[in-house]
Amino acid sequence: MAKQKTAYFCNSCGCEEPKWFGKCPSCGEWGTCVEEIVSADGTIGKKRKSSGGIQWTHSGALGLPGQNEKPHKLKEIEATEDTRIDMCDAELNRVLGGGLVKGSMVLLGGDPGIGKSTLLLQTVMNLHDRKILYCSGEESAYQLKLRAVRLSQTQQMPEECYVACETNLDQIFVHVANLNPDILIVDSIQTIATDELESSAGSVGQIRECAARLLKFAKESGTPVILVGHITKEGSLAGPKVLEHIVDTVLQFEGDQHYMYRILRATKNRFGSTSELGIYEMLGTGLRQVSNPSELLLSSQHEGLSGITIAAAIEGLRPFLIETQSLVSSSAYATPMRSTTGFDGRRLNMLLAVLEKKVGFKLGQKDVFLNIAGGLRVSDPAMDLAVITAVLSSNMDMPVDSRTCLTGEVGLSGEIRPVSRLEQRILEAEKLGFNRILIPDYSLKSIDLKKLHIEVCPVKRVEEAFRLVLK
Repeated sequence: MAKQKTAYFCNSCGCEEPKWFGKCPSCGEWGTCVEEIVSADGTIGKKRKSSGGIQWTHSGALGLPGQNEKPHKLKEIEATEDTRIDMCDAELNRVLGGGLVKGSMVLLGGDPGIGKSTLLLQTVMNLHDRKILYCSGEESAYQLKLRAVRLSQTQQMPEECYVACETNLDQIFVHVANLNPDILIVDSIQTIATDELESSAGSVGQIRECAARLLKFAKESGTPVILVGHITKEGSLAGPKVLEHIVDTVLQFEGDQHYMYRILRATKNRFGSTSELGIYEMLGTGLRQVSNPSELLLSSQHEGLSGITIAAAIEGLRPFLIETQSLVSSSAYATPMRSTTGFDGRRLNMLLAVLEKKVGFKLGQKDVFLNIAGGLRVSDPAMDLAVITAVLSSNMDMPVDSRTCLTGEVGLSGEIRPVSRLEQRILEAEKLGFNRILIPDYSLKSIDLKKLHIEVCPVKRVEEAFRLVLK
């Protein structure tokens, strides 16, 4: 096949050059050069056959982008419920919104070595009734086989799982045409390249072109495509930002390599919620689903220790209890340190200001360290009450009762503001054997106390909460 004519453009000002440049000669910006396919008359985006000349068939009018269809009235369009594929993984299904939607494209990103390939290969090996094509551009077939043997110690390998170690996109489409798989996995998109562009694999032009062609294949054939993406030093997905706009779902696989827990969360999902998360435990035999994370995230060895509180948090629809640890010590420098792990540092500074202004505790010359146990990162505002209680407990060296948990958002005037899904938080604390829970007073009216077997203590301000837990 004849190679397409390409040119280089500046993403900032649109300047066109015949060869690659680092600094734009027109606007002077660095790193804005992208390679584009141009037609013979000089226009961008030459029309070509779908996926290298291979035509895909699909059932029904899908209304795909790029098709020459006449406009339809919104009320006349037939809306059918999304057909989802059960991934045989309760955590993954929850994050996806109930399963993998046919014809969708999912991008899975995460730090190197966090377990992205392990998660996908482990999931694939549970799909015995599906034909899977796993295209790897980073590992050899022998390496994949070794990992599969390690993961399949307690289960039988699937019959219809095919592995192709290929980095050429056109050759991948040939394999797809020959096998007609139910699910296509590409690991990773940064290693895939097409012959239509002269730039190397991983460049902005290659990633954008390959992702666009894979999306066209997914929509036309109805075959779901899962892409693995690399993470940059800043923690964002490598490649152009348009990659995240192209795909239907962006999944982030997070976790500290020094901890055994892994968090799977959706930062974009066109077919479900972005507030759900899945929790896994990394073992020698692969990833284990954690159905009840509260029991694993709590430690029973902090009885009588100061600076430790238990917070009732919510991520998505899942309630769980988290151990919050704080250490307050005298600062040896003119500027005291403020360090957080798993919690927003700016929000901690705000809570410390509330403690000093509204409650009267002077922490301006003290170092404050805060840690969310288990390597988790949480953004639930209901963690505020547990955080300031842990800070105050460490500062006064007074322990908090280990069978007491707290939930509530702290306002700038020191009031305890209501939180969402309060009843679920209370029931989770009751299930795990806690004797008492502190909640915002404004939310007490919506709770039926008669059916609860845990002491519920409503509080209006942070001073009231401190008097209850610090005795």
